[in-house]
Amino acid sequence: MFHDPPRFPRGFRTASRHCGLKPSGKDLAIFVSDVDAAAAAVFTRNHFPGAPVLLGRETIRGGKLRAIVVNSKVSNVANGAAGLTNARRMATAAAEALGISPDRVLVSSTGVIGVPLPIEKIEQGLRGIAAELVDDPLVGAEGIMTTDSHPKALSMGVDDATITWVAKGSGMIEPNMATMLSYIMTDADIGARELDGLLREAVDVSFNMLSVDSDTSTSDTCVMLANGRAGPVDRDAFRKTLRTGCLRMTEMLARDGEGATKLLRATVRGAKTPAEARRIAKSLVNSPLVKTMVHGADPNVGRLLMAVGKCFECTIHPDATDAWINGQKVVHAGERTTFDEAAVRAGLATDTTDILVALGVGDAEATAFGCDLSAGYISENAAYYST
Repeated sequence: MFHDPPRFPRGFRTASRHCGLKPSGKDLAIFVSDVDAAAAAVFTRNHFPGAPVLLGRETIRGGKLRAIVVNSKVSNVANGAAGLTNARRMATAAAEALGISPDRVLVSSTGVIGVPLPIEKIEQGLRGIAAELVDDPLVGAEGIMTTDSHPKALSMGVDDATITWVAKGSGMIEPNMATMLSYIMTDADIGARELDGLLREAVDVSFNMLSVDSDTSTSDTCVMLANGRAGPVDRDAFRKTLRTGCLRMTEMLARDGEGATKLLRATVRGAKTPAEARRIAKSLVNSPLVKTMVHGADPNVGRLLMAVGKCFECTIHPDATDAWINGQKVVHAGERTTFDEAAVRAGLATDTTDILVALGVGDAEATAFGCDLSAGYISENAAYYST
């Protein structure tokens, strides 16, 4: 079960501050383990990774972390050698504030691309921050938000250990390797190599199946730390709990997509291969026409067929394809059924829409997570750089 309110595992704390990157509100956060923690991470596959991603790939090779330092508002992307220098300065400043080594600090930055990182403000903001460390993960979550409407954190127990998730992300979200900024912390005793496998397995079915707008960020980072303070745990139970929490956080992020009013889940069953199931499920949540159908509660089922049928490289037999919207069958054997339009409209008007497509050509299955498309998304992004 999820803890309410969320709490940290043993030995983890956080602090966040306003250091002047934003006009107001918190824009700097640290997450700290009181002992070295085994660590694993996955990063964006975008060909223009930010300086923190480049540095993070180097830092994570050691398999040990003590802290994560994050700033919002400026992403430190497309800044060349100066960007990498500033990322290293950020790690050093956090290490000095905590009395640890810089190679135990992972750096993240999120926000506008192509703006020089105001490193002096960050360095000043980190001085003395160790005195403000608390055990409420929502405090750290506040400091990493950009266009998020609220801080996102959750936690669950497994045996005597706890797993805690903290994340941000509202737009420029379709990960291929990780997602947005997502930090997972546990006091379970698990080594770095095993942790890496567990993390990638969980990310594959959760964060990597999330798309708000089909755009892959230059800064996507997902990091997991295990400090061992709770001792060993049952691996199967840990694996299931980790997956459950990642799926819940994925849905939280989808619900808070820029301008979103509804969560959209698309499940594809009976696909020829897992890759084809994932491709078609993503096509459904990425389609602007499907997303606006959901937003307007308009049961135009032809849009579902379009989104499935345009996956040219996939095995699709129209006469074997069925589809449902919130449990109401709307397509049978590739043809529109005579369904109760009022009932389907009513279902689409709720805050969650579930689309199910059965292809009937195999036994592979995948679920993708997304949101509707509203005028709010355009308003949020039309002047993002300027604001």
